[in-house]
Amino acid sequence: MVSLRISNWMLAGLVTALSISAAAGAQTSAGAGAQTAPPAQKAGAPLQLQSLGQDTKADPFPPVNQKYFTASTPTVDTVNAFLKALWGYDPNRIWRVEAIQSTAAPSVSKVIVFVTDKTANAKVQPTAFFVMPDGKHAVAGDAVVPFGATPFAELRKTLQARADGATRGATSKDLLLVEFADLQCPHCKEAQSTMEQLVKDFPTARVVYQSFPLVDVHPFAFKAAAYGYCVQKQKNDAYFVYSAAVFDTQGALTPETGDQTLKSAVTKAGLDPAAIDACAATQAIKDQVNASIKLAQEIDVQQTPMLAVNGHLLPLAGIPYETLKTIISYQASLDGVSTGATGAAVGSSSNPPTLGK
Repeated sequence: MVSLRISNWMLAGLVTALSISAAAGAQTSAGAGAQTAPPAQKAGAPLQLQSLGQDTKADPFPPVNQKYFTASTPTVDTVNAFLKALWGYDPNRIWRVEAIQSTAAPSVSKVIVFVTDKTANAKVQPTAFFVMPDGKHAVAGDAVVPFGATPFAELRKTLQARADGATRGATSKDLLLVEFADLQCPHCKEAQSTMEQLVKDFPTARVVYQSFPLVDVHPFAFKAAAYGYCVQKQKNDAYFVYSAAVFDTQGALTPETGDQTLKSAVTKAGLDPAAIDACAATQAIKDQVNASIKLAQEIDVQQTPMLAVNGHLLPLAGIPYETLKTIISYQASLDGVSTGATGAAVGSSSNPPTLGK
């Protein structure tokens, strides 16, 4: 279920250039703004594209003019590392940082980037974002997003410490996939086949179901999550039998049949529904559900289902499965961890072009 607005930073922040659909192979759309960027004048030691390979078109970007680099932070290297964390899984995407400018707001810098791809006749698209004084956040469009050379590292640590839902896969948290979902959410139900396949495709991943009941739109979601934590406490693996049964009977989560629907799901999981119902009514379990909701809100999960891949938030409903696998493998490679995938890791052979001085 899409909640409020889709403002995940992979989709909304840096306009078209950050979109998953573009990353999955669509050409970057043309924009008249590409013609109104700072004029190309050589000055100082301009930044240059590194080799793009023999099959790549000629350098599509204007030379960098150093007069448009008026801010001391962030550095070009930091911006490139940030963009590589976002875009590096796509070997077809190329970009150049064209400006890092001071603004009227103290210590707030404006970054302008030109981005395109290696496809013949692909257009150059300009995009911009603002880096905040702490150097850890940026404002892109209407979203505040993590920024830095390793933008997902802090959230990765947070989830390693606080994600407490039922788990599948490995015991190690080196490759941590945390699904934020709601048992009354239709899109979450649809995403379960994807999650099951990820468990198979990434044997070294620890996969966590983290409850994020959208209580304003799903009246039975909180109670379903409370039941889930109680089931998990008795037997971790039973949770996934329970959740599958709830997803299968979502339509019966009504005032008239909702309670019996949850109890029937507990029975299918092989547990005592009366005991689970009593457990779910305790303050300790209600506090645990509320803590899970607070975690999702603190890290700015704006919709369900959402998947955090070592801290990199991705909307499960908006990404083709092969692209999702590529992103997971790429993030694992950035973090220096194994995916456990048989054969060559998905996306691991990609050596995306970067920019240097």
